[in-house]
Amino acid sequence: MKRHGILNDRLSAALATLGHTDLILVVDAGFPIPRDAHRVDLAIAQDLPDLRTVLELIAREIIVEGVVRAEDVVTNNPRLDEWLTAEFTDAGFSTRTHADMLGELARQAKVIVRTGAFEPWGNVGLVCGVDVPKWFGGDGVIAPPYYAAKL
Repeated sequence: MKRHGILNDRLSAALATLGHTDLILVVDAGFPIPRDAHRVDLAIAQDLPDLRTVLELIAREIIVEGVVRAEDVVTNNPRLDEWLTAEFTDAGFSTRTHADMLGELARQAKVIVRTGAFEPWGNVGLVCGVDVPKWFGGDGVIAPPYYAAKL
């Protein structure tokens, strides 16, 4: 048995498939997941599990280079936006329309994780990154400018 980390076998396996620039969506209970998506459904009941707990656990397992949220989060759910910016301090942030989150981004996601969240606009994309010091910290390696600050 695993000692720590994500115990759900489907979620753990899905995270292991992610590589640099892959997108994982962590979504609320009402998100319309496309039929052909790689879906990991964790929802049990309202807010079980909640969005923030799932995001925190995933963030401990992968390197998050970017965070994508609907522009409505910034204006209509500022507490979630504040939490995201505090949780993902090393990530770049972008916004998309709510329609893009439900459509285009959902089709681009390698994995979609459904939570039990009843959180307005509680759909967050995480863009996978690399461990910059491990990849670019070797002798004789010159890091590109966009990674140099992370060394």
